[in-house]
Amino acid sequence: MKDTTRVNHPPVVELAADNRSVVPPIYQSVKFEFDSLDETERFFRGERPGFFYTRASNPTTRQLELLLAQLQGREDCLVCASGVGAISQTLLALTKQGDHIVCFIETYNPTRYLIRRLLARFGVTHTMLSIEDTAAVEKALAAQKTRLVMFESPTNPVTKIADIAALTRMAKSAGALTVMDNTFAGFHQHGEFEVDLYLHSLTKYASGAGDVMGGAVIGRTELIRGMRTDWGTLGGTLDPHAAYLILRGLKTYFVRYQAQCASSQRLAELLAAHPAVARVHYPGLPTHPQHELAKSQMKQFGTIVSFDLKGGAEAGARFAGALKLFALTASLGSTESLVVAPSMMGGRDLTQEQLRTSAVTEGTVRLSIGLEDIDDLMEDVNQALAASTPTP
Repeated sequence: MKDTTRVNHPPVVELAADNRSVVPPIYQSVKFEFDSLDETERFFRGERPGFFYTRASNPTTRQLELLLAQLQGREDCLVCASGVGAISQTLLALTKQGDHIVCFIETYNPTRYLIRRLLARFGVTHTMLSIEDTAAVEKALAAQKTRLVMFESPTNPVTKIADIAALTRMAKSAGALTVMDNTFAGFHQHGEFEVDLYLHSLTKYASGAGDVMGGAVIGRTELIRGMRTDWGTLGGTLDPHAAYLILRGLKTYFVRYQAQCASSQRLAELLAAHPAVARVHYPGLPTHPQHELAKSQMKQFGTIVSFDLKGGAEAGARFAGALKLFALTASLGSTESLVVAPSMMGGRDLTQEQLRTSAVTEGTVRLSIGLEDIDDLMEDVNQALAASTPTP
């Protein structure tokens, strides 16, 4: 073998059956092969397990899928390159011309766009309601055959809480599937409800470091199997190295989430007592309109603390600009704390009435709480609140 051939066919190193890597390897390969054409054809016929092309599946991404399914208490999972990819690929895989979706004003802006703009171009209709109006949901389901009820809880950005038991019961009675964006709550929450499919942005709590993107849909085998071909053909493949980084991040998921929730509770209590703050949106506060519902559904109340400043947009801008430990940027769930100023909030696609329903005001600020020392974070928030209300 000449060297020009050798560098493309290096020596194979195989571990003995009783000699394993403690950290699973990254299968950074697009292609896989079997020993013979017969075995390859058996794989194509579904007669044997294996891998062939990473766009369809890969050992590293498959390990991530199986772990996420177990964490959410379901049978199977598909992962892709971003959270929005998981939303769009799920919607495209599950709907066709003539289908109808019940969705909600209090929803992630890209989700609203996908339903109201993209799917509408292909003949999928929708009814958009408030997540708090379960009576309207029941009425909408009775009025028109519905394919999907799509919602999130807690909602982005003001942490409204969906009545998951009521939504799933009504959807099941009407023959509709429930699709829940569970990103804010995390993989260990809401699994006891009869939700058909859970969506997650792996960019957030799964990774935890803010340095890799990914998305997932989790559900029972029957549904996931039916979506797999569409997901592979749409091509939003999660890179094996990204899957490895997310697997690594998940090792500290629980300690991160619990510590961040504890800090979030303390910051929410600080904000609730401050004279510059009109209202705090955090499910862990007894003053939250759905605090009791949140207590009945959640183990922890999350790491997002939103609040309304009495001074409106100007006060929000001054507050965000004065913070020293919070990065002024999007996303959430990472180890560093983040702030979204009022001018950065979505909602330009909503009418004035819908904006009022959303509860997002001109002074709404969203904080994502990281792993910094809570005393440092509280000191930073206090000085920023002081800067947001300059003395006359």
